[in-house]
Amino acid sequence: MAALGLAVVVLAGCSSGDPGGAAGESAADSRASGSAAPGSPATDSPATDSPASAGSGSGAGPSPATGSAPPQAKPDAAKKPSAQPDVSSRPALSPEAQAELDQRLIRAAKANNAPLVKELILAGGNVNAKDAIHDSAFLYAGAEGFNDVLRLTLANGADVKSTNRFGGTALIPASEHGHVETVRILIAAGVPVNHVNNLGWTAMQEAILLNDGGPRQQEVVRLLLAAGGDPGIRDPQGRTALENAERLGFTEIARLIRARPEG
Repeated sequence: MAALGLAVVVLAGCSSGDPGGAAGESAADSRASGSAAPGSPATDSPATDSPASAGSGSGAGPSPATGSAPPQAKPDAAKKPSAQPDVSSRPALSPEAQAELDQRLIRAAKANNAPLVKELILAGGNVNAKDAIHDSAFLYAGAEGFNDVLRLTLANGADVKSTNRFGGTALIPASEHGHVETVRILIAAGVPVNHVNNLGWTAMQEAILLNDGGPRQQEVVRLLLAAGGDPGIRDPQGRTALENAERLGFTEIARLIRARPEG
């Protein structure tokens, strides 16, 4: 009986250790292979592009680089629509609505209202559209020296070769009025310096004939000469710019013309 009792105790001890040992090995195998134990959540897989290979033997979970969340790149893409508005995507206006918008733009330019000009351009206003006396936002801003408005029109497709009711470019009246900075802007934008208007005058001739020959006119003539202005183009009376400067007593302008580099 003593031997029989001992055998029962031994058999009972072996049977009670199996479940715990099997579960422990399964958990250890799962951690070593990188796969979750049955019934446990797979927390690593959403953070990686592809699951770790089973049986890799690495014994480690995903590295910080591979475990980083891809959505971090999304905010940049989300910012794109809030950048510069895509004016090409706005709906087309009817001819009547476009004409009214263009006239509002010209009136805003004539009032030297740069913020409103910008708003109307963004709404689709055409900087080259003209009113009843053939002024456009671009031409008027250039003639009057409204430089903020002028820059807006140039940045939005102004036709630098367009002409006013006198057949002149924006550079001609700007030169006549002695708007030195405006003349710089227009020359840099590519307005032709030797264009002759319907009155037979170039920008240089108007700068001399229609003003006082003072410091601003002298600087305008210097800028025109430096940009390739030709003082040899004659007015309808057959006089050159130099002859007109001498006739009117504008000695400094005459000196500038004589001192210009030949060719």
